[in-house]
Amino acid sequence: MRKIGTIELEILDLAIKENGTFNETSLENSNLKRLGVGKILDTLAGLKDRKMIVLNDNGSFSITDLAKEILWNSKIPLWARILRLLQVKSCSMKEISDILEETEEHINQEMEKLRKNQFVLMSPQRVNETIIKIFEILPEGIEEIDKTETEGFEKINFEKDNHSIEVLSIIDEIQKEIQDSQMEFSQKETIVKKLVELKNKLEI
Repeated sequence: MRKIGTIELEILDLAIKENGTFNETSLENSNLKRLGVGKILDTLAGLKDRKMIVLNDNGSFSITDLAKEILWNSKIPLWARILRLLQVKSCSMKEISDILEETEEHINQEMEKLRKNQFVLMSPQRVNETIIKIFEILPEGIEEIDKTETEGFEKINFEKDNHSIEVLSIIDEIQKEIQDSQMEFSQKETIVKKLVELKNKLEI
């Protein structure tokens, strides 16, 4: 998979939402206008150089099949597209659903498998007085999705010892919540140390 940045993702997502082709008006009516003309032009030029978009005769741009292969090819398993997206940025369930154009129910089914295998981590974040679940990719998830570049998508095994993996995942989530809390550093350090000892004693 060709790696893309967050702004490149926004532009490609805009192209998908505009049925494959977008123009200056599309950009002005999107959140991308916050970036300024210079940044947008630089990103468009980069995408064009990498053959992810093409410039049409009327001045509009169209997304290429090469770019669609990253996140919008239905032949690629949804779990793999989720991991690819989370490699670009951490997302809420709604963001994942909007970008991948899949139902939240379908995504949630795949996300549970990814969480139980410790490929992704969910952490609650407060946004405008609302708690939102944010998903981020873990090192194991990066390793797994990178392996698919050479090994394909069929070799992944979700049939691991899910009980042990789920226990580890819960401990990791508790650890992250403690580190993100307003607790004093010394208290955080003591609790995190105990969690690490717990993981070691469980031998999982």
